[in-house]
Amino acid sequence: MKTINEKFPQFQKEAVVSLEVGKEFATLTNADIAGKWTVFFWWPLDFTFVCPTEIVSFNDHFEEFAKRNTNVVGASIDSQFVHLAWRNNHPGLKALKFPMLADTSKSLSEELGILEANDKIAYRATFIIDPEGTIQHVSVNGLNVGRNVKEIIRILDALQTGELTPCDWNPGDPTL
Repeated sequence: MKTINEKFPQFQKEAVVSLEVGKEFATLTNADIAGKWTVFFWWPLDFTFVCPTEIVSFNDHFEEFAKRNTNVVGASIDSQFVHLAWRNNHPGLKALKFPMLADTSKSLSEELGILEANDKIAYRATFIIDPEGTIQHVSVNGLNVGRNVKEIIRILDALQTGELTPCDWNPGDPTL
């Protein structure tokens, strides 16, 4: 698995970026996330049960990421067409403020090392990438356990201090 201090892989993938007819899709590359912090998170499959709770939570906290000059990109191995159908079908996904990347070839998830061995679906992986494209944090949950977006924001805050942060550190607490 790609890990801390490694470069995030090069990619060029289709993504759903809007529900507006004719503007639904865009091609995303590393250039689209360069120069800013990025939280890149993966879910196993569209039209499932835990996944939309996570996606909605990232969207609910989108302004918190924006305040931290941070991109948010969500991804799964489903196609951009399945992403679009899911967004149109699920009320909580209609107003997403970040792209849903389609890794239909599974090439990016494979290069990241986050594919489950039997079904070849992506684990619930989260990568925090610095403005230079270097991975600074990785966390991976099993398929049945949703992640905590508030904890991801706390980790992002800690990373952005550039300081040593002790156990249970929160923004506003002293650093070491």
